[in-house]
Amino acid sequence: MSTGLIIVIVVGAVVLVVALGFALSRSRARAEVRARQRELDHRRDQAVDEHRQAAQDRDQAAAEAERRARMAALEAEREKAEAALENERASMHEQGLADPELVADDEREHFAGTSAVDDDADDDADDEVAADRSGTRRRLAADGDSPSAAKLDRERERTA
Repeated sequence: MSTGLIIVIVVGAVVLVVALGFALSRSRARAEVRARQRELDHRRDQAVDEHRQAAQDRDQAAAEAERRARMAALEAEREKAEAALENERASMHEQGLADPELVADDEREHFAGTSAVDDDADDDADDEVAADRSGTRRRLAADGDSPSAAKLDRERERTA
């Protein structure tokens, strides 16, 4: 073997070792980059999950707040309706249309002859009760022998 051949083999071996070292260091660097990328992807997925969970929690809180707001609005509407009802009752009392409600059954004799108690059927035959367009009741002068007045008296007695 010649010295030239030994030098070529040694140089080839050195080149091969340097090439392997360089290749290994590059593959290690790529593996580290891939590992960092996996860690970044994992952190990104965690951040996405956290933000989605926070968004879902806020959506649920908003839906609950909307339900409470609808309930409060309905409660306010109910209160307004009850206030309107009380105003109507006050108006009826003001006009004397609800006087019978103020007198209990056992007090009817005491309040006889007032607007709170209907007089006997003979006295009621002089007046006829009719409903006007707004639904309130008022007394209208009518014929003494009107059959509708007697019928209204019977209805009043049944409801009283």
